[in-house]
Amino acid sequence: MKQEEINEQGRRDFLKTAAIATIAATACGSLACSCSSKKAATGDKVKLLSPEGEIVEIDSSYLNHQEHMAIVSKLEAREGIAGKKFVMVVDLARCKNARKCISACQKWHYRPEETEWLTVKLLKDSDKAAPYWFPKQCFHCDNPPCVKVCPVDATFKRQDGLVLIDNNRCIGCKFCMAACPYSTRVFNWDEPELSLDIRDLAYNPETGIPAKVGTVEKCDFCPDRAREGLLPPCVEACPNGVFYFGDENEDAVCNGEETVSFTQLIKDKGGYRYMEELGTKPRVYYLPPKDRQFPVERGYEDLDSNLKKRFESVMEPDKQKD
Repeated sequence: MKQEEINEQGRRDFLKTAAIATIAATACGSLACSCSSKKAATGDKVKLLSPEGEIVEIDSSYLNHQEHMAIVSKLEAREGIAGKKFVMVVDLARCKNARKCISACQKWHYRPEETEWLTVKLLKDSDKAAPYWFPKQCFHCDNPPCVKVCPVDATFKRQDGLVLIDNNRCIGCKFCMAACPYSTRVFNWDEPELSLDIRDLAYNPETGIPAKVGTVEKCDFCPDRAREGLLPPCVEACPNGVFYFGDENEDAVCNGEETVSFTQLIKDKGGYRYMEELGTKPRVYYLPPKDRQFPVERGYEDLDSNLKKRFESVMEPDKQKD
């Protein structure tokens, strides 16, 4: 398989992931495997050129899903995946601010380190309450104010529940950023540095790449992976199973380790939607930080100094008084 062919598919990274999966034998955590089932090894070996220029021999089963990867038209990208209604659940009791989710998101979307579509906040509900880590991304609202204010139909709502941005239409007016009550959108102020992998790719709203200066971006729930039956990178990368992602129509969500009933999970653990009183009807649900698996300090002590400054007011309030 030539490297140019992989570049045309837009996913050079799958080679590296498949090689890692072969070495580590952790297929369920790789990009080449769906969460719900492990693919049996065929015994047929395929030699590929890795991104590092090394010859890698892997089982052909890891590449099966790539054979069915379709070129999605602009109409398909705007309509969404038929019969699906994607939803995410975030278990706050499991989060320790490992930040693996952020790194995976940035890598998958070719975004620089300073651009975070997914952020982790530190919240404290009252003076007497203990703080907790709070991952926050686009909520893909069913009543999205961002869609209503866009003058050029660049931001749109799909039938599968996702809210996406078409940066071929975006004029950079930032109306959507002002309308979003969750502040989950970012603006491309500078000309992005594009790697050879994506520089010549045709832009598609489902992938959001290559990035364009003067346009708005945000978390997209990775619909290009959803079409392949794969989990978003943030879900796969989290070492603690914080994120569950799935289809509300099938009533099933998966965190990479277990697949559970969406409605039962929300019911049993008191799931709620952030700022639901606004009437935006988010498609992201949170499970309260009850019986936490990690002390909040665990996600603060090992941060570099620049990141610590984000959370000093809560973690070290005395320092703020000095």
